[in-house]
Amino acid sequence: MTVGSVAVRTFESRRPETTTETQPAYAMAPFNDNDLQDGQFYDPDAEYEPDPEYAATLAPDAARQRRERVGPTGRPLPYFPIPNPLNNHGPAKIIAMCNQKGGVGKTTSTINLGAALAEYGRRVLLVDFDPQGALSVGLGVNPMELDITVYNLLMERGLAADECLLKTAVPGMDLLPSNIDLSAAEVQLVSEVARESSLQRALKPLMADYDYIVIDCQPSLGLLTVNALTAAHSVIVPLECEFFALRGVALLTETIEKVRERLNPELELDGILATMYDSRTVHSREVLARVVEAFDEHVFHTVIGRTVRFPETTVAGEPITTYASNSVGAAAYRQLAREVLARCHAE
Repeated sequence: MTVGSVAVRTFESRRPETTTETQPAYAMAPFNDNDLQDGQFYDPDAEYEPDPEYAATLAPDAARQRRERVGPTGRPLPYFPIPNPLNNHGPAKIIAMCNQKGGVGKTTSTINLGAALAEYGRRVLLVDFDPQGALSVGLGVNPMELDITVYNLLMERGLAADECLLKTAVPGMDLLPSNIDLSAAEVQLVSEVARESSLQRALKPLMADYDYIVIDCQPSLGLLTVNALTAAHSVIVPLECEFFALRGVALLTETIEKVRERLNPELELDGILATMYDSRTVHSREVLARVVEAFDEHVFHTVIGRTVRFPETTVAGEPITTYASNSVGAAAYRQLAREVLARCHAE
């Protein structure tokens, strides 16, 4: 499939056809929900045979994990079913991807979670709410060439949201781009009435058109981030499995509590997403264990491992689900999408 000049490779199109020919090495037998008995767990990454080098980052003893259905967090790994298609869309659930520390995988997770949700038939809007414009760059957009961005939507009365939207190469996923102009909004919003709700008002006309709106926040706890938390229904906290990243989680959860009490009573912590995990290092395993000990069920079962594929996707300007559709990294974000959908359904 081609959108504009960009070739789009969907997950469905990469699945092996049922023929008499030999199947590719990565293909496994198709999974049937009826094969599971009550109390059984399913390893979603068994859909593909992992690349050996990357598989080593997921578990020190992969055979034990598959045998006992234990995830990297040390808890039994539930089966997250493939979601059913939707007959109609909206209103959107708004998710803020937030962590005041930079370099923890917020933008990568926003892009790939959005792309995976779109693969499962959800209409998704990604909001680049960082003046650095990394989300826009990660989707192949040059922020410096944009005349209208989310900044204009915030600051200019009468501007329709549709005028700011960009279509991405992923079917069903749109983008509200950003550039350095957004940094001025933090100063200009100070004198505005109900300044913390500016983004919420800007997104309101778009709610009916999407199933999920995912906001990529800047790495700080300033006014822009407070705007994102005020607009959101829930927060996902990407957390690099590293000590310095762990230290800031308490401050972030405190900020989430304050926003819930004073500005947005509906705000909930969807979960903490462990990223850049490498089980070959004791440090990664210790940090993940401490996070699970402290936050328990608020930690996603899905863990995103380190791989060179993620920097490559940034250069390519597309999600890993299309750039390396059959990689374990893509499978991990599909699993995350299924887990997010399962949690939303459970609520």
